[in-house]
Amino acid sequence: SVSAFYLVSSLSVGSVGQLPGKPLSLSDPVVPLPPATCVDMQLQTCSDVAYNQTTFPTLLEHRSREAVESSSEYILLSVLHHLLEGQCNPDLRLLGCTVLAPRCEGGRVRRPCRHVCDGLREACQPAFDAIDMAWPYFLDCGRYFASVEQGCYDPLEKLRGLDAEEAPPSGLPPTFIRFAHHSYAQMVRVLKRTAARCPHVAKTYSIGRSFNGKELLVIEFSARPGQHELMEPEVKLIGNIHGNEVAGREMLIYLAQYLCSEYLLGSPRIQRLLNTTRIHLLPSMNPDGYEVAAAEGAGYNGWTSGRQNAQNLDLNRNFPDLTSEYYRLAESRGVRSDHIPIPQHYWWGKVAPETKAIMKWMRTAPFVLSASLHGGDLVVSYPFDFSKHPQEEKMFSPTPDEKMFKLLARAYADVHPMMMDRSENRCGGNFLKRGSIINGADWYSMSDFNYLHSNCFEITVELGCVKFPPEEALYTLWQHNKEPLLNFVEMVHRGIKGVVMDKFGKPVKNARILVKGIRHDITTAPDGDYWRLLPPGSHIVIAQAPGYSKVIKKVTIPARMRRAGRVDFILQPLGAGPKKFLLGPRRRGSGLQDPPGGASPYGEPEELGQEPLEGRRQPSAGGSKPWWWSYFTSLSHHKPRWLLRY
Repeated sequence: SVSAFYLVSSLSVGSVGQLPGKPLSLSDPVVPLPPATCVDMQLQTCSDVAYNQTTFPTLLEHRSREAVESSSEYILLSVLHHLLEGQCNPDLRLLGCTVLAPRCEGGRVRRPCRHVCDGLREACQPAFDAIDMAWPYFLDCGRYFASVEQGCYDPLEKLRGLDAEEAPPSGLPPTFIRFAHHSYAQMVRVLKRTAARCPHVAKTYSIGRSFNGKELLVIEFSARPGQHELMEPEVKLIGNIHGNEVAGREMLIYLAQYLCSEYLLGSPRIQRLLNTTRIHLLPSMNPDGYEVAAAEGAGYNGWTSGRQNAQNLDLNRNFPDLTSEYYRLAESRGVRSDHIPIPQHYWWGKVAPETKAIMKWMRTAPFVLSASLHGGDLVVSYPFDFSKHPQEEKMFSPTPDEKMFKLLARAYADVHPMMMDRSENRCGGNFLKRGSIINGADWYSMSDFNYLHSNCFEITVELGCVKFPPEEALYTLWQHNKEPLLNFVEMVHRGIKGVVMDKFGKPVKNARILVKGIRHDITTAPDGDYWRLLPPGSHIVIAQAPGYSKVIKKVTIPARMRRAGRVDFILQPLGAGPKKFLLGPRRRGSGLQDPPGGASPYGEPEELGQEPLEGRRQPSAGGSKPWWWSYFTSLSHHKPRWLLRY
């Protein structure tokens, strides 16, 4: 068995009060812990840790289960879920449990790993800052945790317990796709197994966790998975935003397996697609809502059961309303109405961890194209999704890129057999006269955020009338949507692409690409590359950046052109300082603020969520206690002053 070690301190720590002494480091002397008496774990808040025995006294000198349960530390762990609004849950609770109820194994205590604690502190500190709470002393990574060399264990191993590979059903080829509903665990296993089959072109990664702690797992396909390649456009497809709309979830699980199998089988189309495109599939944005819907099952699911996340939030409506701000800015000449920053007041409301995860994800890759997959109707909608006059629910509201959005929507609808079938019995409005595509504000949807906050063009696809179709309908659904999905992803190669650099060949990031007659600019990625989706025709394209003179080019895109034309720009430095018009006017008012410190090209703080979160709850004036203080003092006679920052 692995030996356990103990970092020696000359000071003991009580269950309450300020932490005495200095935190110990890994350089302090270590000695094996004395033998311990292992007893069964009986703490409800810690019932799902990856071990079943603990010992007393604990690392915090609690000498019984009752002492642990009455402590402020235990109370904190039991309410962290709600205090932090789902952030870092259940990771932090499991981490805290390893200190309050240490792992006992073979008559020895084992310590959790320090590197796991360090990683969580870095990720979760902003959530504590948001509620004006100090980092809990008993999560001091230097005092209560050990290194791998000292025989530590990963306290989050149970969360990662889905990593084990599951072989496909006996006797079936690896290309077999099971056209069935997938539970969360089954979905994770299928995606990981698919990535393991195609390691040269696929990998899985997590963009965060749901409110109830489920990984928001993405599978990525590209020639070099895990990294952006110069001038390789990036596409994301998102399903299951509403937990009870499950067709999109299954279509993306099937698509992942299909791309892998076809690549291995040598399909020229799929090999070309994966070698020139970086594709990210997020089958389930709302795994918590899916669990609620799946408990009722296909055919029994109500129209709204499981629609929202575990916080009762509609994730599709949880993104900032930038459209209203766009309409305000569009009335002024010379003011940019693209890359609109997130209003500060947005963070004062309830923002789901799933929503934050998507917004952070959008910062990690220069997405060009996106689709969100829903259910309940049979139509493709495109922005704007909110009309200029909110009272007018069905009012045509085009974006500056109306022509391009129509092409994107038609790329899906025109090859979908049921969207084009005149005999199809429609479930809602009959969109057939419009070619089964519609402007969102003329109907109902929300994909404006991508377009107004970033370079990404997003459409919304309603896959069918039944939100939770029976299992026997899934194969037919796949047959109807396979070609539309591929055709849509291939649309990312329309228009122009290129690199913006200076005269020395150095890339110019955040340079603006303007198209005359289309009041919507896109910006270059960190490597200086850009992609501008454009309809066929002649366009005047301008590249400019602060400190450089602008460059103007005329480009003509043939109607039958299926690959983005290469248009590079070399910018010459200005003799005098940068001209003011290059920077664009500063936005003030309406709750929009230029962020303090470093800012992203999108006008928000570099660490998404950190500054906005802090803006939600500032320290109380006059030294008064934070809002959560009375809660703790009402539950326990202890006063956990170690949670106060001031």
